[in-house]
Amino acid sequence: MLLFDVAEELDLKELRSLLGSAAPVRSPEFRQPAPVYVRYEQAPVTEPTDSFHLATGESVDARLRYFEYGVVSLEIQLHFHCDWPELIALSHRWIEAGEVEQRGLEIAHRHVNRIKSAVKKPYGEWLDEDYYVVHLHEVRGEDGALLTGQELLTRNGVDLAQILRGETQALSDGERKEILSSSLSYFPADALLVGWLAAVVYDTPHAAAPILDLLEYANTQLLEYRRYDEILSGVLKHAYGELDRRGGLWASWRLAREAKRMNRLRLEVIELTERTDNAIKFLSDMFYARAYRLAAAKVGANDYRNLVDQKLKTAGELYHFMVSEFREARSFLLELTIVIILIIELIPILKVK
Repeated sequence: MLLFDVAEELDLKELRSLLGSAAPVRSPEFRQPAPVYVRYEQAPVTEPTDSFHLATGESVDARLRYFEYGVVSLEIQLHFHCDWPELIALSHRWIEAGEVEQRGLEIAHRHVNRIKSAVKKPYGEWLDEDYYVVHLHEVRGEDGALLTGQELLTRNGVDLAQILRGETQALSDGERKEILSSSLSYFPADALLVGWLAAVVYDTPHAAAPILDLLEYANTQLLEYRRYDEILSGVLKHAYGELDRRGGLWASWRLAREAKRMNRLRLEVIELTERTDNAIKFLSDMFYARAYRLAAAKVGANDYRNLVDQKLKTAGELYHFMVSEFREARSFLLELTIVIILIIELIPILKVK
C-alpha cells in the first residue's frame, strides 16, 4: 500500500462523476451478515488501474482508492506461490526496492492530475507512507495438512519475524518474541500479525478483505496526523517568533492578529482531526475494533495523534496568553487615554486660577 496525502479534501461525489463510478454499498463487508460492525462515513472511491511490469519482469495488479479527507492509496498486488525461504527473500526485495515506490508516485500523480476538479485545497508537497501486507491464503505442514493460526505462529515464528522486518537473517529471540506478541485470531484457522512496516494476514481472501481495509485505514490516519503535526509545528514556530519580537505597546495589536490567525488554524486542525477520527465507525464488533487498535498502535498513528493533541493544547494556551496580553495592553491604553482627556480638561481650569 502506497499512500499519499494530496489535499485537505477530495469531493467524492464529484470524483464518482468524473470516474463514472456508482454510489458505494456498505464497505467493507465483514464475516457476519448482521449486525453492521464497521462502516465508513464516506466510503472511499475505488478506481482500477492497468497492470504494469517491474524491472524484474514481474507483473503486478494495482488499484487506487480515494479517501474523503484527502488521502490517495495505491494498492499494488503481487501473487506468489513459494516456500518460506523464497517468501523471506521476496519480502526483503519488495521492502528494500525503491522502484515500486517511484512507479507508484508516478501513477498517483498521473491520476490525481486527471481529477483536479475534485481536489479541494491541494497541498504543494505530498506526504507519503508505504505499508506491506503478506496475505497467506493457506499454509500446509510437512504432512500436507492446513496449519491453524496458532500452529503457523508456533512453527514458523522465525520466518514470520523476518518477513515483517524485511530481513534475510534470523532475528534475536527477544526481537522475535516482541514481533509475535502483536497477533490476533478470530477463529482457530486464522491469524493476524502486525508490525510497524508490514503485516501478515492468514485467512481466506473473503475474510481477509476487511482486515486489509483496517490496515489501510490505520495508515491513512498516520499520514493525516503527520500532516496535522507539520501544520501545528509551523503555527507554533511562527507564534513563538511573534512573542520574541520587541515592538512596544503596539506590538500587542500584532499579537492579537497573530492570535486570531493561530486560533483559526487550530480550529481547522481540530475539525480535520475529528473528520479523520470519524471516517470509520466501530459499532459493536470487538475483534475488528481490537484489530484496528493494534494496527494504529503498531504503525505509529497513536504516537502522532498524541503529538497533535499536545500541540493543540499548547496552541490553545498560547492563544489565551496572547489574547490576555492584548487585553492588558488595550486596558492600559484606554486608561492612558482617559488620563490624557482629564488633563486636557483640567488645563483651562488651572489657567483661570
